[in-house]
Amino acid sequence: MRHFGHLADDVRGRLFLEQPRAFSAESGAAVLSTALGATLYSPATRATLAVDIRKQAARGVVSMVLCLEDAIADHEVPAAEANLVAQLGELHEEVAGGLSGGDISIDCTHDLPLLFIRVRAASQITDLTARLGPAIGLLTGFVLPKFTEESGGGFLEALAAAEAATGRRLFAMPVLESPELAHLETRREQLFGVSRLLDKYRERVLAVRLGVTDLCSAYGLRRSPDLTAYDVALVAAVIGDVVNVLGRADGTGYTITGPVWEYFPVQERMFKPQLRRTPFAEAEPSGEAVRQRIIEHDLDGLIREIELDRANGLLGKTCIHPSHVPAVHALSVVTHEEYSDARDILDQERGGGGVLRSAYTNKMNEAKPHRAWAERVMLRAEVFGVAREDVSFAELLSACLCG
Repeated sequence: MRHFGHLADDVRGRLFLEQPRAFSAESGAAVLSTALGATLYSPATRATLAVDIRKQAARGVVSMVLCLEDAIADHEVPAAEANLVAQLGELHEEVAGGLSGGDISIDCTHDLPLLFIRVRAASQITDLTARLGPAIGLLTGFVLPKFTEESGGGFLEALAAAEAATGRRLFAMPVLESPELAHLETRREQLFGVSRLLDKYRERVLAVRLGVTDLCSAYGLRRSPDLTAYDVALVAAVIGDVVNVLGRADGTGYTITGPVWEYFPVQERMFKPQLRRTPFAEAEPSGEAVRQRIIEHDLDGLIREIELDRANGLLGKTCIHPSHVPAVHALSVVTHEEYSDARDILDQERGGGGVLRSAYTNKMNEAKPHRAWAERVMLRAEVFGVAREDVSFAELLSACLCG
């Protein structure tokens, strides 16, 4: 699979200076954690789950979470588990057929998104692994909710046991969303405890996810579609502390993904749209129509939040609606200016460091302090591609929405 693979070859050729590279469920953890992009959640109760997975892959989704936790009611869990096992079994038969002979070591995930199951308890990992049989080969891993130092060990031990039993590499994506993290008096102890625990299982941790909805619920808060997570002081403080402890660029950190954007219906706006007309006017022929579509679906707030995610060290995003995916992916493409700066910084650093003016003559690039940033940009360029010099975010988004 690869990002923007659903677009026609000539469209990609027009948009990208460097095309997004192909990757698979067997790629290295650094590539996969960067490539997650917009991770689309789907309730495991959906009767058309296998069809939905295929449909979303054809629309450019590269990672999905099949949810057995908050997305479904408590009484639906047994039926949801049964449906999940049946649907993944059906999907496995379709994509692997008789070719694999039931050998789960064979990669049968071609043309499918990276698939994860969000469980409620560690015991579900063990139970589902046994019930899935060969279909476990479809999974990239499990999402671990309400993750704390106290609860997390059981999840990770179950994951390690599932790996040993199946011979299949399985990743963990813990979700930080507990009240202990929201409360100031326990946050520091909790974060360092989680850090110590994750370090023991570092090779199995693909990314750390933020459960902002649950963090807000501890205080009875909910942001409106006109506000980002960073406009809620409590949430912004938690995000900053999580990145401080778990997102360091010294080799001890993890990829941390952006919080969910909850809104997609049309509703009355309190504030003016935040999207300027100019970039969309230049993205003809459909630029203004795309701008109106974004505004009507409250996606201008999402776009602003994605930019703030990036500025605060987060990459990728939890999504609950397919309409959110194009914006996340379009904003993940490396701009020509970013690419130029990153390449120059790394070249200068290899030559011993120093400072140089950017090729765009609008900033200072200091080789050693900016090296970690440049390395992250180049990894993102590998999986999301590099836009041509004259291609804007508006044009990338227009292509995704109209192509």
